[in-house]
Amino acid sequence: MATQTAVHETQTPVFLAKEEPHAPSSTMLGFWIYLMSDCLIFAVLFATHGVLGRNYAAGPGPKELFDLPLVAINTSMLLFSSITYGFAMLAMAKDKKQATLVWLGITGLFGAAFVGLELFEFSHMIMEGAGPQRSAFLSSFFTLVGTHGTHVTVGIIWLITLMVQVGKYGLGAANKRRLMCLSLFWHFLDVIWIGVFSFVYLMGVLG
Repeated sequence: MATQTAVHETQTPVFLAKEEPHAPSSTMLGFWIYLMSDCLIFAVLFATHGVLGRNYAAGPGPKELFDLPLVAINTSMLLFSSITYGFAMLAMAKDKKQATLVWLGITGLFGAAFVGLELFEFSHMIMEGAGPQRSAFLSSFFTLVGTHGTHVTVGIIWLITLMVQVGKYGLGAANKRRLMCLSLFWHFLDVIWIGVFSFVYLMGVLG
């Protein structure tokens, strides 16, 4: 009997062993590394637009296409969302679950408004015959701005997922760490958009 027990113990699958949780510091370090890789992606896209941004192929340029008041409104949506996410983090620090969810919800609405206005701008340009295939300038524009918009969309999906988790499991250590990671991601997108607004829109229209 003792022999059978010993054999059974030796045959216990390794995956049944308790997995140790990741240290918060390692999670944040890994996320910072991801953000740095994202910085490289956007740096390449900015450089590409800098090279191709004046190749209009006898087509429309920034002055004919960009609606700066609309872009300014869109920029304010993302800036407001960054502020409201900051309020969510303050509420999280005080362990106020309901207030955290409310501010996260407001942040998501601002983010959705930003994506909606960006899609409106894209559709209007395409209907005017200024799609990404029209010129090198438009190809680089749609790629850069579209990549940023895709990141914001992913951030909104991530935010909704965390709202569900916080609503179900509360503000535990794991959820706080995830909210902090999303905070870094969201503010990072805010900084990138300021660069897009200045480098692509303002310099395009005023240059």
